[in-house]
Amino acid sequence: MKHFLLKQVVGYLVDNVHKIRLCKRIDNNTIIIEFNNMNILYFDMTKGNSSIFKSKELLNSKKDFNAPFDVVLQKRLNNAKVEDVCLYQDDKVINIKVNSSSSYKKLTTILQLEFTGKHTNIILLDEDRVVLEALRHIDEFSSSRIVKVGHKLDEIPKQDFIPKVDKVENIEEYLHEVFTQKELKSLENLKKQKITQIDKKIKKLEKTINSLSKKEELEEESNSLYEKANLILGNIHNIKPYQKTLKTYDYSGNEVEIDLEENASASKYSNDLFKKAKRAKQKAENISLEKDNLDEKLAFLHRMKQNIQNANSIQECEFLYPKKERNQAKIKKAQPYESFFFEGYKIMLGTSERENIYLLKNSKASDFWFHLKDRTSAHVIVQNSKKTIPDSVIEQAAILCAKFSMDSSGTYEVDFTQRRNVKVQSGSNVLYNPYTTIVIKI
Repeated sequence: MKHFLLKQVVGYLVDNVHKIRLCKRIDNNTIIIEFNNMNILYFDMTKGNSSIFKSKELLNSKKDFNAPFDVVLQKRLNNAKVEDVCLYQDDKVINIKVNSSSSYKKLTTILQLEFTGKHTNIILLDEDRVVLEALRHIDEFSSSRIVKVGHKLDEIPKQDFIPKVDKVENIEEYLHEVFTQKELKSLENLKKQKITQIDKKIKKLEKTINSLSKKEELEEESNSLYEKANLILGNIHNIKPYQKTLKTYDYSGNEVEIDLEENASASKYSNDLFKKAKRAKQKAENISLEKDNLDEKLAFLHRMKQNIQNANSIQECEFLYPKKERNQAKIKKAQPYESFFFEGYKIMLGTSERENIYLLKNSKASDFWFHLKDRTSAHVIVQNSKKTIPDSVIEQAAILCAKFSMDSSGTYEVDFTQRRNVKVQSGSNVLYNPYTTIVIKI
């Protein structure tokens, strides 16, 4: 952060804060400080990209932090009285001096926030400026300025520069804007990351589809083998043992020459040809089904990519395409539907008639079923064992139904009811009553 901005933040803190109610780490490099009257500031101390910001909504901790730094941070700063806030030595370093009362004595702690580029750090000091703990420990082999517990902290070498004199109109609005821009940048980076992953899957799937044998070629091969086998069988009385070729006429009256298997009888060879013809015919039928399944998966990935591109928040991106845990076993997905998780509920999406039929057959009476009103759409099932589900889950399931059914944004009506009220007519065609309609925008 720039020097003049840090100076304004210090002025804001001097005027508005008297006590720290809570201080803890919520991300690897970010701490939250809740001052008096629910005045919350976030300090992101990422090397080379540090910032201070405010958020209208409370940001949750990404995991539990229990390192020695976190223990000392909370012990020394939670429910502590703020004695002084200053820009230390007029450098890009904020010092927040607090006093907290333990059962034995009064403790003085200095929270030193150093916004110094690649040397950015959070350091906890006692009143004699001896290091109690630090976000980043630095030994004598890494730098001439040691940051180690029990060592008195050396001063930062003074830089010969003239700070830019500037000012923002409203520092609190500016801190909110910092968070907005930070979220936008994070969202764009996340989109690029997830779209890259999806593109890899699309490319792999397209390669698989293009490598499939052509149905027409397999059918032609099957017909050719059947004809050859029948011609051999029809002329078997004319074929002598160990004969190498058979000259005869095909069904169109054309003269043909068929190679024979020298080490097998004509009848056995014709049977082998019949078997090969049958396998080629079966493969042709299966190739068609396999291609249809792969095409459905490809269409789903393209729609997923489109929905990620249109996502308005990090939470929406993570819901649509969650990242795999590092220690998660790589299990090939066998389920004939797509699944999502929201607020503890499993939401299942059918992306084809085959998948929709599966969901209708395998859902329970208490599950909730969703479908676009009066038009073709994906079927969505929310697993449930109670009479109702939360409104937030209903909305999320309806949005999911519309996003993976329609190619354009807009306002859509989605019907939903419990599965017990849905009567299957044929395939995935159904009648349902009673039902409720929700209007959603995508």
